[in-house]
This record gives sequence, structure tokens and C-alpha cells, in this order.
Amino acid sequence: MYQPLSNEQLIAVANEFGSPVYVYHAEKITQQYNKLKDAFAAHPTRFFYACKALTNINILKHLKSLGASVDCVSIHEVKIALKAGFEAKQILFTPNCVDFNEIVEGTALGVNINIDNISILEQFGNKFGNSYPVCIRLNPHIEAGGNYKISTGHIDSKFGISIHQMRHIERVVKTTGIHVHGLHMHTGSEIKDVEVFLRGLEVMFEIARHFDTLDFIDLGSGFKVPYKEGDPETDVVSLGQKLTAAVKEFEAEYKRPIEVWFEPGKYLVSESGYFVVKANVIKQTPATVFIGVNSGFNHLIRPMFYDAYHRIENISNPNGAERIYTVVGNICETDTFAWDRKLNEVREGDYLVFYNAGAYGFEMSSNFNSRLKPAEVQIKDRQVYLIRKRDEFEDLLRNQIEI
Repeated sequence: MYQPLSNEQLIAVANEFGSPVYVYHAEKITQQYNKLKDAFAAHPTRFFYACKALTNINILKHLKSLGASVDCVSIHEVKIALKAGFEAKQILFTPNCVDFNEIVEGTALGVNINIDNISILEQFGNKFGNSYPVCIRLNPHIEAGGNYKISTGHIDSKFGISIHQMRHIERVVKTTGIHVHGLHMHTGSEIKDVEVFLRGLEVMFEIARHFDTLDFIDLGSGFKVPYKEGDPETDVVSLGQKLTAAVKEFEAEYKRPIEVWFEPGKYLVSESGYFVVKANVIKQTPATVFIGVNSGFNHLIRPMFYDAYHRIENISNPNGAERIYTVVGNICETDTFAWDRKLNEVREGDYLVFYNAGAYGFEMSSNFNSRLKPAEVQIKDRQVYLIRKRDEFEDLLRNQIEI
């Protein structure tokens, strides 16, 4: 049974591999995957892990062992997934604003292709006709998500083909003979209300009536996970029940079985991740007490980029008196992780942990300020594995060419 990692385990990892360090608990990923699998067990449903959340090949291998498929947004993600052991038919390739040659390369690898603009759809049809089935990504014009930056179904989004362009889609399909075997939508991330998915499903049913060869409808993802105490979580059990009833009713009309596909990313890996940093300095100003840690938004950009909240704890002094701090990074840029946060008294040298750091943490990291990227560690079956070594100085110069 899954048990969260203890302070002692996290400190031991930081002592062994240095800090900052990302730590992933494989059993939490298993728990999240099984939650989804059980919630949608009443109807054929496939889960394609949105690997842009975390592409470490060991995480991909673990998800494959659970029965997951994988969703990729670049040809290099596709190649990593193949290297991790996924079969081509288990990979959905959903690129955006890429050169057509990248999509052609995807067909050469035999993966499922998802097309999200009319120009590419027309080029694809002219080249492949009905010889290679495609999925079409639609923009349902449903705005959802915890932040405008992660909402992808609104009227101004670059993602998907507008449902108001159905006439144009039909012309392309008819003139080129494209075999459309799936429809796709994704409205955003951190969706609390299951009715958002059901509204999207009704839109998809309406569009599906324009095609008679569909094998699946893909509702993307956006399942919310809690980041702080009292946060809501998407009720996947309720969604599974309501979705199953709706799809079965539609199948009776459509006269053809329809699989449902989802692309969970953050939902599967976010809560598995712990980011351990060290307090470098305690700096008191007339207004604030800062904790300056040995990281910055070069390692965890979500708080600055999305105003994201991450629970932070002092794991070196968990019983210390509570004080109020502002937690900041060590790069030459404003990189505030948390303002006016209550923490057990922090001393220079203490380890702090950021929770829910498994998604878009390491994956969005950089070498800004010529800082080294941290190590990644996986804990699986109570064993500790280094799954990415910490950068070394030579890595900063590896691809530079002196003249």
C-alpha cells in the first residue's frame, strides 16, 4: 500500500545525491493510475499519459508496466516513448504548430496522428489520402482550467480546429478522402467540475454525427489534484459513471462501439514528486524574513509562471516554532516561491521540501544563470534509484563551439 515518503527518507536522499533534488514515488503513480482505471472500468477506456509532464524514461517504463499508453507532443517525445518500450499503436502524437515533415516522420514510425489545424489536415490528406487514419483535434470553445495560461479550449486558443469550421473540415475530408477514426478535444488543466467534461462530450457527439468511421473520442484531460489542504479534486468516479451512461446511449444511436480516450499527465505524476532544497541564507529586512534556497525558477518555474501554490515544509526541523517567511531562490531574477508562508523555524542548512513537484518541475527546468540542473531519483519497491545524474560543469559547455 502507498505511504508518502517520510522526512527521514527525503533527507537521506538529499544527503546521498545532493540538493536540490527531485524525488518521485512510483507507488503514488500506481495509485493514481489505478484510480482512473477503476473509475472508468464500465466502458472501454484508454489512458495516454501526457508525457510532457515528466519524460524521464524510467517514469515512462513504470507507466507502461501499469498498462498505460502515452501522449506525445513532439517527435522526440515519440522517440523516447518508443525507446521506453511503448508500441507505436500505444502512442498518440498531438503536435502543435510544427513543420509538416515532423508529422510525416510520425507516420513513418506508425503512431496515432492527431491533427489540430486545417492547413496540416489538407496537406496530410493530399499526401496520404485514406491510407493512414487520423484523429482531428477540435476546439470546443469551452474555457476551463485553473489559470488562463493553461486553458486551451477558449476562443483565442491556438489549439485545435474551431467547431465553427466544420464545413471546412468536411470539404477537406471529402476532397482528399482522409480516414478520420477519432475526434479529440482538451479544454485545459485543473478542471474541478465534471460537467465541463460532459459538456465537451456533448459537443463531440454532435461533431461525431458528421463521420461514420470513428473508433474513439478523446477528451484530453485536466483532472485536478489538490495542492493544499481543502483543495478540491476532480471526482473521477462520478465522471466515470456519468460518462459511461452518456457514451452507451450515443453508441446505440451511432451503431458502432466508441472507445473513450483520456490524456492524464499531472494527475498521474504530480503528487508523486518531492523537490528537496537547502536553506542557504536567512535574510531579515525591515519588512520580511527571506529564506534563500539553493534553487530558483530555473528548477521550479510553476510558482512564477502560473502563480502555482506548492506546499512547503521544513523537514529538518518539523517541530520548530512556526514563523512567517518568504521563500526565494538564488538566481539573479525575482524568483519567489512563496510569500508570507508559515513554516517551522528555518535555520541555514535546513532542508525544505516542495510537495506536488512531479509534474512540470524538472521538465520545465533550465540552466539559467549557468546553474546546474538537479538530479532525479525514483523510489520504487522501497529501493532508491538515481534516474538522472546532476549536471556537471562540463554539461554547460557540451554543445558550445569555441572559435
